[in-house]
Amino acid sequence: MKKSKNIVLVALLVLLVGFIYYYIVLPPINIHAQGFWYFIISVLAIVTAICLITTAIKNVKLHGRKQSFNDLAINASDFKSRRVLISFGITISAIVIFIIGSILSSPIVNASKYQKLINIETRDFLTDIEEISYNEIPLLDKDSAMLLGSRKMGSMVEYVSQFEVSNAYTQINYKNSPVRVTPLEYGSIFKWISNHSEGIPAYISIDMATQDVECIKLEKGIKYSKSDHFGRNLYRYLRFRYPTYIFDEPSFEIDESGVPYWVCPVKDYSIGLFGGETISNVVLVNAITGEHTNYKINDVPTWVDHVYSADLLIRYYDYYGTLKHGYWNTLFSQKDCLKTTEGYNYIALDDDVWVYTGVTSVGGDQSNVGFVLMNQRTAETRYYTVSGAEEYSAMSSAEGQVQHLGYKATFPLLLNINNEPTYFIALKDDAGLVKKYAMVNIEKYQIVAIGDSALECEKTYTTLLRSSGITVTQESESQSITGQISKIAQAVIEGNSHYYVMLNNSNDIFDVTIGNVIDMMKYDVGSFVTFTYTKGIDCNTVISIGKTQ
Repeated sequence: MKKSKNIVLVALLVLLVGFIYYYIVLPPINIHAQGFWYFIISVLAIVTAICLITTAIKNVKLHGRKQSFNDLAINASDFKSRRVLISFGITISAIVIFIIGSILSSPIVNASKYQKLINIETRDFLTDIEEISYNEIPLLDKDSAMLLGSRKMGSMVEYVSQFEVSNAYTQINYKNSPVRVTPLEYGSIFKWISNHSEGIPAYISIDMATQDVECIKLEKGIKYSKSDHFGRNLYRYLRFRYPTYIFDEPSFEIDESGVPYWVCPVKDYSIGLFGGETISNVVLVNAITGEHTNYKINDVPTWVDHVYSADLLIRYYDYYGTLKHGYWNTLFSQKDCLKTTEGYNYIALDDDVWVYTGVTSVGGDQSNVGFVLMNQRTAETRYYTVSGAEEYSAMSSAEGQVQHLGYKATFPLLLNINNEPTYFIALKDDAGLVKKYAMVNIEKYQIVAIGDSALECEKTYTTLLRSSGITVTQESESQSITGQISKIAQAVIEGNSHYYVMLNNSNDIFDVTIGNVIDMMKYDVGSFVTFTYTKGIDCNTVISIGKTQ
């Protein structure tokens, strides 16, 4: 009777420890999850330890000796207990299976399978990457967005004492604009106790092109988040509803109506136990109501932007580029081995967010042989053969132009400027504020243009292209238009006076620099004029002006 009671107590103790571990760590019940094996091995180790201790105590009592520290020490005879042997054997077996499974799932024995995890299509840069307006280009990086978000939070007196801004800042396409969104989160466990019944009241939205920051207040608060606790904690909420799913890190996004969601990709493994990571499903969780929907990867709504993480996509290409001739080639001869450059950025294309990064040889030279764009919703990967400066070389070139100011370059965006592959770089001061912009030609990175605004930078860049003998696209060759002036606005940029003019027969804006076209002073609203100009992205640059009778 006493023996049965001890067995029940031991079983209850193991179950209690296992439940606490599971509730805190939340491992998926899936043999493809390494966390599941850690959980199983930990529980088996605890059972083995309990068996050893109970056997040692039993042996002491059987010999009728006083229980001292030395008597309780586990000796060789304790290992002969049947329970100990079985428990120890199972634990060792689990460890061996885990180690063998890890080796058999690795690129060492599956190089060709890893190399084929993605399909890459070679595309033409000028066909795919069209010139776009600067209101579609993310002029800020994540660090600058975080700075703006913190400042906005500091001005919201009704929230600042109870909530903090999450550091998520997910970049999405929202109504055809590049936007970063991030939720507020509870400041501490005590502030959660005070506010959890109403939930998190707002999220931050930052337009990466205009740099406008908004605090979007919600009619009903966010009840399910990473900063919540117990059953409403997002990770625990997902685990208890999808116990076998291996989730990647959830991303905060908003749909086209501004409703906050958690995008939760589900990982699968196609090579052995732990290799060939891919995404099979996506669970969308309404952050306010907790309503959740499970989608197959091909059925994910088009407003969702983050399914495949940037790190996973980059790993895919690195496998593709380095494993063409097997694993051992990557360590020794490194024949035909290519890899992505350090760092990446995002660009908007086809209403999706694409990860951009350069491609270089593993030899560590300072040039790229091309670059890739990888779709974060579909994992579609496009390769472009554009050789030239590696991103950090271009960043150094841009910093060299403003070295007297001490500005630091951000990781560049890839743009098409006048049909030239061009790095677009923001230059920041020590406080993290964007002060200037730079454009660096990828193929001839000694061509560097600097400007206080993106538009001014583009004008300088175009001038440098012409002076360097690079043909500017037909769209930027001089054209003419005649019409009646319907609107005039004045501005001073870099110490130069500009007139921005609109004509009654065109929706374009014409930029007239007074220092270059002094005749503009003769005209006013209602005057008929003929502009000779070059086509620009946001506005056209007037070269000369003539009066029309």
